[in-house]
Amino acid sequence: MASPNTPVLITVTGPDKPGVSSVLFAVLTRHGVEIIDVEQVVIRGQLVLGVLVDTTHDPEGLQESVEQAMATVSMRVEVEVGADPSSGARQGSSHVLVVLGRPVTARAFTEVARRLAALGVNIDAIRRVADYPVTGLELHVSVAQDTPEADARLREALADVSVRVGLDVAVERDQLSRRAKRLIVFDVDSTLIQGEVIEMLAAKAGAEEQVRAVTEAAMRGEIDFTESLHHRVSHLKGLPASVLDEVAKDLELTPGARTTVRTLKRLGFRCGVVSGGFSAVIDRLVDDLDLDFAAANELEIVDGLLTGRVIGEVVDRQGKAVALRRFSESFGVPLAQCVAVGDGANDIDMLATAGLGIAFNAKPALREIADTALSHPYLDVVLFVLGVTRAEVEAADLADGLDLERQ
Repeated sequence: MASPNTPVLITVTGPDKPGVSSVLFAVLTRHGVEIIDVEQVVIRGQLVLGVLVDTTHDPEGLQESVEQAMATVSMRVEVEVGADPSSGARQGSSHVLVVLGRPVTARAFTEVARRLAALGVNIDAIRRVADYPVTGLELHVSVAQDTPEADARLREALADVSVRVGLDVAVERDQLSRRAKRLIVFDVDSTLIQGEVIEMLAAKAGAEEQVRAVTEAAMRGEIDFTESLHHRVSHLKGLPASVLDEVAKDLELTPGARTTVRTLKRLGFRCGVVSGGFSAVIDRLVDDLDLDFAAANELEIVDGLLTGRVIGEVVDRQGKAVALRRFSESFGVPLAQCVAVGDGANDIDMLATAGLGIAFNAKPALREIADTALSHPYLDVVLFVLGVTRAEVEAADLADGLDLERQ
């Protein structure tokens, strides 16, 4: 009659060094155990290695051998004979949370953990994804009863706690589609670049304040975007077309924008912009960043002067979603594999259409419908939401011979 299996949980801790795993597994090999589960993490040079095994004979002898072996490499070890193999068994996480802060304080993270515990959500694994320009932690978690209602409760609870403790918390399903994004579209004004192009142009006509007031109302969703666009562009009547080049030269990228586009293109993403601004200004940006596509409005020019009118189809709230669908189809990328990033109410339809909609320092109207809302002024935070770590970005830059400009 075969001996019954006895589960044994072995937890090794101490300074990380070469040879620890080989010494442990040599002992396990001699005892002929079956490996059930293994997990290892290194935090600031400190190793935590857990191994769950099944043995059919002499578990106490296994415990003694493991303790002696670990002493030879100066590691601490705890051995639990008869551990419940089903307790804490990983069935696959249901969600991934990316917690971002500057900094992530212990108090703030504790509030997140408490809210998860109150919902019956287990934290399966945590890893750091960034130390610059923000601290980023990626949590794989499991919802006890994974239903649409539980998903909605999780998102609502984390949105609430993130506001209270000053953290951004991105929530995504932990499934293949998270790692299968292939196209990203950025809004331009106050997203890919700092400031609003229409206001820069209006400053040339001495109408910056009037135009800014209308722009802000439109971005909050208080007035129709198309109506506001025609009103604002009317202030540009009579300006020489040369001001378009002047403004294009003065555009300032949002910190991290160049890093974000460069990294995503390395990963095979199609990257582009869909803007309620003007192609005559944005085209220089498209060339500079080597973007794959762009959609924007066309200003009418007659005899070298702006007429104060827009020609052709207006890229408004609905037009942005239409453009996203068009680029999605032209590059053969399903909408579920598309990402949209924006900041204003005119981005609502675009973000809702994409598989992942990211509100970037956005107005409340957009934050309410976005899958994820980011409040830090660094565009490369988008990379962390997509599962790319700062270490991976810097390693790729180094391999390409680029200066590691923490921009």
